[in-house]
Amino acid sequence: DSNFCRCLTTLDLVALGVGSTLGAGVYVLSGEVARDVAGPSIVVSFLVAAVASTMAGLCYAEFGARVPRTGSAYLYSYVTVGEVWAFVTGWNLLISYIIGTSSIAKAWSGAFDDLIHNAIANTLGKHTPMDSPGLAPYPDFFAAAIIMLLTGILAIGVKESAIVNAILTTMNAVVLIFIIIAGFIKGDIENWRISKEAILNTEATNFGQGGFFSYGFEGTLAGAATCFYAFVRFDCIATTGEEVKNPQKAIPIGIVASLLICFLAYFGVSASLTLMMPYHLLDSHSPLPVAFEYVGWEPAKFAVAVGSLCALSTSLLGVMFPVSRVLFAMARDGLLFKKLGYMSRRQSPVLATLCSGAVAAVMVLLFDLKALVDMSSIGTIFAYTLVAVCILILRYVQRHMVLALITVIIRKSLTCELLGFFSSVYSTFTFMTSDPCFSKQLSVSSVFLVIALSALLSEAVENLRRREVWSIVLVAVLVLVLLLAVITICRQPQNNAKAAFMVPGVPVLPVVSIFINTYLMVQLEGETWISYAVWMVVGLIIYFGYGVRHSVQKRRLLEAQTPATSLQTHCD
Repeated sequence: DSNFCRCLTTLDLVALGVGSTLGAGVYVLSGEVARDVAGPSIVVSFLVAAVASTMAGLCYAEFGARVPRTGSAYLYSYVTVGEVWAFVTGWNLLISYIIGTSSIAKAWSGAFDDLIHNAIANTLGKHTPMDSPGLAPYPDFFAAAIIMLLTGILAIGVKESAIVNAILTTMNAVVLIFIIIAGFIKGDIENWRISKEAILNTEATNFGQGGFFSYGFEGTLAGAATCFYAFVRFDCIATTGEEVKNPQKAIPIGIVASLLICFLAYFGVSASLTLMMPYHLLDSHSPLPVAFEYVGWEPAKFAVAVGSLCALSTSLLGVMFPVSRVLFAMARDGLLFKKLGYMSRRQSPVLATLCSGAVAAVMVLLFDLKALVDMSSIGTIFAYTLVAVCILILRYVQRHMVLALITVIIRKSLTCELLGFFSSVYSTFTFMTSDPCFSKQLSVSSVFLVIALSALLSEAVENLRRREVWSIVLVAVLVLVLLLAVITICRQPQNNAKAAFMVPGVPVLPVVSIFINTYLMVQLEGETWISYAVWMVVGLIIYFGYGVRHSVQKRRLLEAQTPATSLQTHCD
């Protein structure tokens, strides 16, 4: 049963996914990466990044088909690996979405302020300065007002929000189509063949070797790692499980279609940009307006301004939409405060929406968000990684056995029957290491081995750039062990439960997704991890102080009148 209104169509989901994913990055990121990292081969970087993002997207698509409920990665973790990991995942998603909301609102305010010659920054900076470390230079009341305006729209109802999002997404798409067509009309293929001598004869320095792969293939891959972040936020589609008419089909189609459309847009814009203007002359902050001035189409920069504001608006809606759904799902399960699960007459999680919007508005008023954006990336990538892990566990562990195992252990621990608890653990271990459960246990062990190897291999790949013998040997050994772990998983029998959509190429595709996500997390700075650790400590305090005692799952187990007496019986 669900209290949500099932009113969204597949087209609404595609618009939501495109709107949230195709943000302002399409107007800025292409210039920055092409100029300093990849050169014209940025089009290949976007292709690699799109393929990597699709791997994560397919994992979400399968869970969306299997579990058509709201909550996204939080819910998928709950039904696969249990309550504690579900809370950790949900807590990661909350910080990711809230910081994302604040940073996008700040970018919206900045883009609009540029059009009016920085009147907002000058006025607020003069009259309300904040010079304390960690705080913003001034309270951005305009950005906070934008957040609260969109919060009000979301609180009214999902259908109204979908209509606003569809209009803004269409306007953004029209501007992007114009940019792509204009770029191919005014572009020159010779800008993809610039010689090294031509670069040396200009004032530009440290801009590669010219040609299509200006910074070598290594630069193209480095650009792909940056471009990967351009495809995040598609997971907002997975939070609509209780609001879409046919979730088993609409969610997979929405995720795959939105990623494909976003790739075409990023590919087309980056190709047009590097054709219109030599990559080493691009502006890293406003590449498209400068490029249009370069080719003599200066008025086109106003179309770019309108498109960027529409893109920021849809991106802001797309990141605000899922945070209220995750918050609602956690409150409904008893892991967060129950009142956050309140539903309005229009079947909208109004209290969760208003609370999340208020927190984001306070953050944009007070804090320097630059230091927090990377922490938002950790939350998103962690969720992607855990969903890929859950796909492996789901496919290679029989569901009834996992449920029986969790039920026995939790019941024993909740009733404080210490001797019985350890007895259950021992009997469970004995059963799982015997036929027919040994292969399933082997599969789970291999999954966690893959995670550990991915972390080690990600760090080793960084050292490989120095071409030292020890680093080459280490990478070779780790790759070999990783392949053996994947082969071990491949040889186990899969769960035979079918769904409307299933990830192809299991276990290879989820394993590659895990490695890519781990590699990206390893690249983040130490200060980011410290901030992230503080956030997780706060979350665990809330969970063990409130969530454990108010968990709906705990209440159900305590109310059960017939405790499990034998794990063997359940598995049979």
